[in-house]
Amino acid sequence: MTRNDVPELSAAIEIAAPVDDVWRLVSDVIRMPEWSPQVTSVRLRSGFDEVALGAEFTNRNTLGNGLDWTTHATITAYDAPREVAFRIEENWVTWRFVLEPSEVGTLLHQQREAPDGISDLSQQLTDGFMGGTEQFSETMRAGMAETLERIKAAAEKS
Repeated sequence: MTRNDVPELSAAIEIAAPVDDVWRLVSDVIRMPEWSPQVTSVRLRSGFDEVALGAEFTNRNTLGNGLDWTTHATITAYDAPREVAFRIEENWVTWRFVLEPSEVGTLLHQQREAPDGISDLSQQLTDGFMGGTEQFSETMRAGMAETLERIKAAAEKS
């Protein structure tokens, strides 16, 4: 493993709601603050009027310990109602949601992929302020579980 290799993370949850209903929730990245405990705000960047392939947006993030930061993302996959993904400019990580029909309704997968590793700056911040790769990955795993539970609750409520 090189210094900037980070593990791929994945989680999944069964949701008792149709795929189309779950898609309406996860495909609208503007709503990410409703789901993710780390994301506090999302806005489309100037020149982009809707969430679609190629759209760019800005996130405000927090770890809840006073550490806040901004990231910029581009939607790299938008295949209704199956998949939405976005790549974070600052750290090169791609976040992906994949939806599959299931006996219950929908099987929703969330993945964090870093096929190119992460940027040197992100590695320095992870080591210096986020407890290192292993601890930060555990924080991300917990956040993914919470994100999926929040999406499930919203989808099953509607």
